[in-house]
Amino acid sequence: MQTVTTREMLRTAVDGLRAEGRTLALVPTMGALHEGHLTLVREAKSRADSVAVSIFVNPTQFGPNEDLDAYPRRMAEDSALLEKEGVALLWAPGVAEMYPDGYATNVSVSGVSEGLCGAARPGHFDGVATVVCKLFNQVRPDLALFGEKDWQQLAVIRRMAADLDLVRPHVSAIHGVPTVREADGLALSSRNQYLSPEQRQQAAELPQAMRDAIAALHSGSAVAPTLAAMEAHLLQAGFASVDYATLADAASLVPLDSLSGAPARLLVAARIGGTRLIDNMAV
Repeated sequence: MQTVTTREMLRTAVDGLRAEGRTLALVPTMGALHEGHLTLVREAKSRADSVAVSIFVNPTQFGPNEDLDAYPRRMAEDSALLEKEGVALLWAPGVAEMYPDGYATNVSVSGVSEGLCGAARPGHFDGVATVVCKLFNQVRPDLALFGEKDWQQLAVIRRMAADLDLVRPHVSAIHGVPTVREADGLALSSRNQYLSPEQRQQAAELPQAMRDAIAALHSGSAVAPTLAAMEAHLLQAGFASVDYATLADAASLVPLDSLSGAPARLLVAARIGGTRLIDNMAV
């Protein structure tokens, strides 16, 4: 596995793979890798000749009171995991390499970025869209893979790629991979390690409450009281607050007040202790 830390090194490495006629898949990450990330890597290996993984804790997607400084950084451990998985290229730039002096450009995606986590975390998806656009232009992958756990992020990236007419990767080559879960249903996340043992046990109520709500919706329960009951369940289970619990159109993320037969998602963000957990499920 080649590990590169400058854009010049990256360009040389990617050009070398291209010269060999190899297709290239990109898995963007912020590190602190877990089985969910490795599932993306394995899916990427099944779809392309070579896999590149980026590790970059992107400061522009963190708000002033969020956990940028505390976000786990384990480059040595992450690198060993990726080498074991057969990754061809690790792109690990520093902040100054990604945002050099004088950097002044921002990518902002309207619509899909404005509700849900976008409302709770102003500017977050501008940071996501900007850094992912840069990663796409730097690595020039044939395809890219993202976890469906952050469904809104995936929608923002697809909208950005379509609107900017990106070629590598084209929007049709941006693939969502189903959420990887623990045995009790909790979605894998680097932030799960912030949970105490008691909080970790309580956190399993999130996917359970979501499954119960989906079953109620399919049984004919109205949307508003079903979501209210789910929020009450989470608060009673030990969650400190629920940022949102929304039934939305799967593509546009427009909130729905009833099931229409079109693809829909149940999306939830809730806080337990100081940790904010997000999840979504198809309805």
